Amino acid sequence: MADQVKIMILSGVREQGKDMFAVQVNDEIFVLDAGLKYPDSSLYGIDLVIPDLDFFEKYGDQVVGIFLTHGHADSIGALPYILRQYDIPVFGSRLTIELAKITVKRENKRIKNSLFHVIDAETEIEFKNANISFFHTTHSIPDSLGIDVHTPAGEVVYTGDFKFDPSATPKYRTDLDRLAEISQKKVLALLSDSSNAEASLPNVSEQEIGEYVTNVFRNATGRVIVAAKASNLIRIQEVLTAAHETGRKVLLTGRDVAKIVRTAMDLGYLYVPKNLLMRVKDLSTTPDNKVVILETGQMGEPLNSLQKMAKKRHSMITIHENDLVFIATTPSHSVETVVAQTSDLVYRAGGTVIELGRAKHTSGHATGRDLQMLIDILKPQFVIPVIGEYRLLEVHRDLAIRAGIKKENVLITRNGDCLDYDFKQKKFNLTDPVPGEDIMIDGSGIGDVGNIVLRDREILSDDGIFIAVVTIDRRKKKIIAQPQVTSRGFVYIKANHQLMNDCIELIKKTINNNFEHKKFDWTEIKQDVRNDLEKFLYKKTNRRPVVLPVVMEVNQNRHRAMQKRSGKDATTGKNNEHHSVDVKKSGKKIVKKD
Repeated sequence: MADQVKIMILSGVREQGKDMFAVQVNDEIFVLDAGLKYPDSSLYGIDLVIPDLDFFEKYGDQVVGIFLTHGHADSIGALPYILRQYDIPVFGSRLTIELAKITVKRENKRIKNSLFHVIDAETEIEFKNANISFFHTTHSIPDSLGIDVHTPAGEVVYTGDFKFDPSATPKYRTDLDRLAEISQKKVLALLSDSSNAEASLPNVSEQEIGEYVTNVFRNATGRVIVAAKASNLIRIQEVLTAAHETGRKVLLTGRDVAKIVRTAMDLGYLYVPKNLLMRVKDLSTTPDNKVVILETGQMGEPLNSLQKMAKKRHSMITIHENDLVFIATTPSHSVETVVAQTSDLVYRAGGTVIELGRAKHTSGHATGRDLQMLIDILKPQFVIPVIGEYRLLEVHRDLAIRAGIKKENVLITRNGDCLDYDFKQKKFNLTDPVPGEDIMIDGSGIGDVGNIVLRDREILSDDGIFIAVVTIDRRKKKIIAQPQVTSRGFVYIKANHQLMNDCIELIKKTINNNFEHKKFDWTEIKQDVRNDLEKFLYKKTNRRPVVLPVVMEVNQNRHRAMQKRSGKDATTGKNNEHHSVDVKKSGKKIVKKD
């Protein structure tokens, strides 16, 4: 049987986050990363978005393992939902596996530790059809690895999130020697990080960032309140080092500190000088110019906490005169507005703000020059830009072409694409797609919120809801009681009595017309009320609220039963026979006829 090599784009292209890709060699599938993304403002009420789990339903018996590049949520966040249903081995570096276990435990209290396997950059795993090896990469979290899948057609290299920084410490440095070694084996395809492809300026070295943070702390005359992602361990280390060098104590706050930061400390990936950390109760006795408050969390959590501090709603800390707020993580485009709003609140409270992203060009992702350098080292036959929105993939393609890759060999893909390598023609062909839809998580629900629900939520957020309740007697074809109307998020009812009264009259007219001209049908009568109200409300207000008609019917059988209990027959009006009930202590009922 001829060899078969496929590259599957499960998610992580034309979007930011939710990275998951797969390489199939004959009857074995190797999944690369299993991440999530945090929703933007268009996904009303959604907590998380993960890749399509139908892939594991369809191909789960062929998946031999999930191989992780690093410990951020965009690489490991979907694991709890995958491992809840499928026992698939997970491979990653020491820190990555520990963070993956923490992530899985949040959703699954009972996890199978036997599924997790620690590897390092020196590990090579032999499977039936392919070998998997790894190489060190530079990112904002230590122990980050790239993945090399050795296939019969050549090497398939996946970088994960990476950048080049020759001044990085050994725990963070990309292994250029290993990349040169891989290039000698004939690289078939390079799946490379596109997140920062637009950047034309080089990233400032982390050594320079560390010096800048120290100077900020040294020049601050009051408390320094730092906002950073808990998973950005390189930045947290710089904050701890700067605090130590400037004679300040550090108070750790935020939901994820006890898990991510403490785990990194225990494993030796964060160096914390002796007596550096302080407790909340020490704040009142420590001079302001000797204090650093490190507020951590995921995505927008540190910013939300800063807003609470500025509004005097935080449980422990209030921003006051002479405080310096240092936003130590470069914000994504989706939270830039939140950063501006937060800064405004801090200034109103008497503090000042410094944003690292404005002062220094820094990112945990490769610049355009880095991407071209990687192509020059590996000399791949095909380049597949991944991890980034569509414009970034296009920028990456142009960079690859300028670096010497043939235009037809740079493949822009979409989630669900399956690329099958043709050994004779030496090219990739698109074949039947694999599952590549978004799975939205809202509370404990997984995948039960779809486009229809989101559309309703969007309408509710725009124009609110209008509820109409009416009780009818369909036998007599009449309305029993005055219809009741109410609304939420549509209009202020007390100031719109006439509109409400007009709606009531319209409901009466609609139902009476239905009685006169149509055969009674529950669905049709509700639809008539909804349609007439929607047209009327739009004509009067130019708004389209969600109209919810509630039509109830008088229960005739219930009325007859009540009449019987009162002692008269519903038809004759005569008294019925009475029965008395004696209840013994045993609880048994004995019925005696009078």
